[in-house]
Amino acid sequence: MKNYTLDILEQLREYAKEENTEELEQIVKQINHLHHIFLAGAGRSGIAIQAFANRLLHLGYSVSIVGEISSPHSEPGDLLIICSASGETDSLRVLAKKAHKSGVKIMLFTTTPISTIGHLADIIMHLPGKSKVDKSKSTQFNQPMGSAFEQLAFLTFDGLILNLMDKNGETNDTMLKRHADFE
Repeated sequence: MKNYTLDILEQLREYAKEENTEELEQIVKQINHLHHIFLAGAGRSGIAIQAFANRLLHLGYSVSIVGEISSPHSEPGDLLIICSASGETDSLRVLAKKAHKSGVKIMLFTTTPISTIGHLADIIMHLPGKSKVDKSKSTQFNQPMGSAFEQLAFLTFDGLILNLMDKNGETNDTMLKRHADFE
């Protein structure tokens, strides 16, 4: 049996080198200047975005996962962050169209900037990799479906949290005060 962990880490290291630091800087600026942040994703991308929402909450941001019963009504100037490799997930396309019509800023994390959601987004963070529907062949190591995208999204979100911590003077201690105590 082969241990694929090192192959996965090497692939993610190479993809991370391709991330645009100017895009990351724009994202940090936008997150710091908006009222409420809504986050959405489907499947495994949805799990990565939920983890990001949790850390944004620990940093003191007003956040909601779309679809939770405690989500407030959106207002112009709010931010919707969508994590979708293809930029074409049906439920997320509908959500992006509604947000666009309502004056909510849209931020997309995707492998496919030219997509329906990409055309509606105000800010796009291109993450290298393939979506689960990408059929292109590659000579390099390939994980199943969109695994590399989802893993890179998770790591990119954690990197953004570290940048937000630096920018806002946050520490583990200040964040811990906002961590759930009813678990």
